[in-house]
Amino acid sequence: MFKTGLIFFPAFDWAISPTHPEREERLLYTRDQIFEEGILDQRKIVEYTPRLAEEKDIQRVHFCVPNIAAQTTTAHFISAGSALKLGDALLAGAIDNGFSLVRPPGHHAMRVVHGNRGFCNINNEAILVEYLRKKYQLRKIAIVDTDVHHGDGTQDIFYHDPDVLFISMHQDGRTLYPGTGFVDEVGGPGAYLKNINIPLPPGTTDKGFLKVWREIIRPLLKDFAPELVINSAGQDNHFTDPLANMQVSSQGYAQLTEELKPDLAVLEGGYAIETALPYVNLGILLALAGQDYSYVVEPQAQKQQIKQELQVERYIDKLIAYWQKKLAEIPPSKEELFSSKLIYKNSRHLYYDTDNIREQQQEEVSYCPDCPGVYQVISQSDRASGRNYYLKGISIPLYACSACQEKGYEIWERAKKEKGYDLCYLQDKKNDQYFREEIRR
Repeated sequence: MFKTGLIFFPAFDWAISPTHPEREERLLYTRDQIFEEGILDQRKIVEYTPRLAEEKDIQRVHFCVPNIAAQTTTAHFISAGSALKLGDALLAGAIDNGFSLVRPPGHHAMRVVHGNRGFCNINNEAILVEYLRKKYQLRKIAIVDTDVHHGDGTQDIFYHDPDVLFISMHQDGRTLYPGTGFVDEVGGPGAYLKNINIPLPPGTTDKGFLKVWREIIRPLLKDFAPELVINSAGQDNHFTDPLANMQVSSQGYAQLTEELKPDLAVLEGGYAIETALPYVNLGILLALAGQDYSYVVEPQAQKQQIKQELQVERYIDKLIAYWQKKLAEIPPSKEELFSSKLIYKNSRHLYYDTDNIREQQQEEVSYCPDCPGVYQVISQSDRASGRNYYLKGISIPLYACSACQEKGYEIWERAKKEKGYDLCYLQDKKNDQYFREEIRR
């Protein structure tokens, strides 16, 4: 019998503040809706209890500053661990798909973590991907992010990984936090077109949402042929969400889920606690389980007719035409993308909106013909209060060649002797070993 796994972890003991959109009550109505509908009595839906992630699961993904304990609570470990537990059940054949209905969310958490940004400290989907790849030797995984906000943290973590296809469909960053997620952000030179952003105009309805899925995302997934598909199931595209300007309904979300057929869905955003989340969560869960979701209609949708404006339709058509043309082009070679110096360098400023921290980063990836190459980042924080940190992080990719593995350790040994750094980190993903050194000035 087809089975859908569910883990429900509302984290009633965790919140940013009592009045914050991401607060304790966020999943209360969802819990009541699921219980009232008797969903857990269905044999096709199997409820699992949450579990804790381990520190190593977080180390595979993040450079937490100054350490993991400073950036996490027990709730973060349970939220990440719940996704891992469903991943284990899926790969063991106990379930056919799963929904990790948990908080805190995570898709704004980047590789370097100085604090909370976009309500996120650690990235649940990225932790899940690295866990499954290491434990089960999976290689190609796709993440489809349907949160209204661009999944900038997930993009950052996998931007140079050719084996992870990240697709984010979100409200245009010119109109909404975090102000990123544009069509020219297509992945690093070693992972060209493995990062796809679809910035949708405010006012997009079910019609536009599903059209983009069918005409851009579905063909991309077919060509990439992933071994696993993960849905970052943010639900703040809903027409009642207080933090965004989209017009998607619970029926639109459920239909997308039915057609996408994700192996695992992990809850992200969605802040209309009473008017959206109970209906969207229920619709997604029923769609995953192959059950009828046609009766899941929020009261507001019954009272008003949601219509997509003509200018929104035209914009979406242009966006689809752009991506269809782009994906039909012959891509440049990896060597050409790295340029004549065969090295990728990038500098950027980041802002942690929740904790009021500014960060300056310099990234570097060297060309390697045999693997994604060694990743390096230098990061410096600038916060209004508390200690600032200056650090260097080195990451050896999971499928590193022997030369890059040796190079990563050489950079690590040099970095520990260089003056100025407070912290140095090394991720050896190939051997699943992780090191952090605090340097005394």
